[in-house]
Amino acid sequence: MTMNVVFLSPHFPPNWHLFCVHLRNLGANVLGVADEPYELLRPELRAALTEYYRVSDLHNYDEVLRALGYFTHRYGKIQRVDSLNEHWLETEARLRTDFNIEGPKIADLPSIKRKSEMKRLFTRAQVDVARGILVNSPAQVRAFVAEVGYPVVAKPDIGVGANQTFKITNEAELDAFLALRPEGYLIEEYVHGVIQTFDGLTDRNGEPVFFTSMQYSNGIMEIVNNDDDIYYLTERDIPPDLEQAGRRILKIFDVRERFFHFEFFRTLEGRLVALEVNMRPPGGISVDMFNYASDIDLYYEWANVLINNRFSAPLRRLYHVCYAGRKPFRPYALTHEEVLMRFGDCIIHHQPMHPLFHRAMGAYAYLIRSPDREHVIEIAQEIQRLLP
Repeated sequence: MTMNVVFLSPHFPPNWHLFCVHLRNLGANVLGVADEPYELLRPELRAALTEYYRVSDLHNYDEVLRALGYFTHRYGKIQRVDSLNEHWLETEARLRTDFNIEGPKIADLPSIKRKSEMKRLFTRAQVDVARGILVNSPAQVRAFVAEVGYPVVAKPDIGVGANQTFKITNEAELDAFLALRPEGYLIEEYVHGVIQTFDGLTDRNGEPVFFTSMQYSNGIMEIVNNDDDIYYLTERDIPPDLEQAGRRILKIFDVRERFFHFEFFRTLEGRLVALEVNMRPPGGISVDMFNYASDIDLYYEWANVLINNRFSAPLRRLYHVCYAGRKPFRPYALTHEEVLMRFGDCIIHHQPMHPLFHRAMGAYAYLIRSPDREHVIEIAQEIQRLLP
């Protein structure tokens, strides 16, 4: 039986069209829904779509609902709906609930959208978390800060990345934050450490058929708030405690037939502290990093898991791949041409980034590949080195 797969926003992020291409190649009816004019879709995506339903606004649920009603009438039962994009998580869940489609539904959303609920499940999975409270009153917040000390971090309980996230270091900053009358915010103790991730893909039974890890040069909150550069790299060896914690979280959250992106802090003392879960691939061109690190094609393998519940590539980590982003206003020591001249043998890919990614990831990206961890870090630091 042909599987009917609805893909929301198949044109963005730009590399996501490859998921649709492989779904079609594996025999699925790929049914696209978005607000982009059909003629502006890239030719490979248009060729991969069985049909495309344009809505005036993908945020208008009634329009999207009508699109799925039309597809159901024309093609029969819809087996899957996805976007692999955090932004449309709630829309997907509502559609799955309304059309009884396999995958996370409305009732499952709190655990994968609310950071406070994530904390509760991390604790159930026996993974350390930062101490934190939901903001109810100024007095309660002040009592918490008196207990844990400065700095603290204020973040939306429901939010993506580091948007509207604040590091509060003293009484005046706390007063300014409370003056905003924040609602739906979580206050946490500040954890000193580096961000390590546990990323991968599970099959229909919840088994991780692919997993890896990345380490960041700096926290996303600092990058966004200070408008700094970032680099981050894939690891060849996964720390055992990270893998064990990641596997326990996968079971507690019952992650099936999905990409996952779990973030942790690794403290200076070596302790692992869970930060948040994301039921999607990591952002930007991270999927391409995983492909280059393992010489595989995760765009194909995701489609293969969806259609056949099969992952055919070997699980191996042949290289470290490091992402180095640059921002146009910063005075770099090396020009783009000098970067390619000096490090071209190690730069496996480079491209401009979509404006939505500029603040966190930079306007231009370089992917550096080598089996040597220190080598890719040295090149990333040299790419981002500023003029004195």
